[in-house]
Amino acid sequence: MQSNSLPSHSHRVAVIGGGPAGLMAAEVMAAAGLAVTVFDRMPSLGRRLLMAGRGGLNLTHSEPLAAFTARYGTAAAWMAPHLDAFPPAALTAWCESLGQPVFTGSSGRIFPRAMKASPLLRAWLARLADLGVAIAARADWTGWDETGALAFADGRRFAADAVVLALGGASWPRLGADGGWTALLPDIAITPLRPANCGFAVAWSAPFRSRHAGQPVKPVALTFAGQRIRGEAMIAAAGIEGGAVYALSAALRDAIARDGAALLHLDLHPDLDAATLAARLAEPRRGASLSGFLRKRAGLSPVAIGLVQEALHGGDTTPLPALIKALPLRLTAPFGLARAISTAGGIALDEVDAHLMLRRRPGVFVAGEMLDWEAPTGGYLLQGCLATGAAAGRGVIARLSGR
Repeated sequence: MQSNSLPSHSHRVAVIGGGPAGLMAAEVMAAAGLAVTVFDRMPSLGRRLLMAGRGGLNLTHSEPLAAFTARYGTAAAWMAPHLDAFPPAALTAWCESLGQPVFTGSSGRIFPRAMKASPLLRAWLARLADLGVAIAARADWTGWDETGALAFADGRRFAADAVVLALGGASWPRLGADGGWTALLPDIAITPLRPANCGFAVAWSAPFRSRHAGQPVKPVALTFAGQRIRGEAMIAAAGIEGGAVYALSAALRDAIARDGAALLHLDLHPDLDAATLAARLAEPRRGASLSGFLRKRAGLSPVAIGLVQEALHGGDTTPLPALIKALPLRLTAPFGLARAISTAGGIALDEVDAHLMLRRRPGVFVAGEMLDWEAPTGGYLLQGCLATGAAAGRGVIARLSGR
């Protein structure tokens, strides 16, 4: 990551946004001798990173790079060169260079041993300070003034030789990224911001909601559009969410936008084949309640039994074994951006060149969730933000050095 291609402090560069993408761009540029100032509208930096750390801070994933890159879906070919230049191995080496050793979990996901973000963020900010990076907090960017300088809500102006925009998407807006930047780039094609890695609304009955909201459904396997995901789901008062749901969320969201609803199927006993389950349920109930029968003969949890009863009360006449193996759940809308883990949509990828510079605004680069890519949870989100942050930083270096 070190570069000596530019004399110390030969150019002034601004980074707008103090999340992972912006901070990585700042590190790359400051290590090359640029005078970097990071502006952020919040009182402190890295708030989304700290929130992610509450779940252990999944840094990246250990699967082969080709499979890893494919996780970016329609943006995989576009993301490939940025991941090649800053792959998962580079991310883990960078993390360990900050004094934060990592480990690989049984799922292949990679975490810092501390299992939280705060030690990593402290070490990172200390490194940036040592590199001379200036931090300007509570700086709400409002665009450019008539001279081309960056303008801020408090009246500040900043003339920069290059700018990296890393203002995030619009999920979890209370942490700083609210998507308001879209109004500041009227000449740039922007795909509407939508929730990604999100839950979905289900019209539960009042009894089911009051009894089971907040309970996990596990083990479970979810199937939609030919894709089967095994994992965990969580019953929410307004619908369903959880890791297995997030893995299918892009396809579910797009189907709802197209058709008005999506039918997700739940296998409530993925460890038992259909024939064995049917044999167990073929025995007479002998006066047992349906709940007791399903608990004893099928081994279902209370929430799984509740889901079966919810379907039956809704008029589903599918035989019990088939219903348990493929319980239909009608999803009517994705949860909003305020609850989503990440954001789909953003600046159209053909608006930036290979160095992530806006074609219509020379000297302005973009990184992170501002760009129109999405990825599932599992380390792909943070890896994508850091890889594009590093790419934008290298792009600035190349432009200012005349390469």
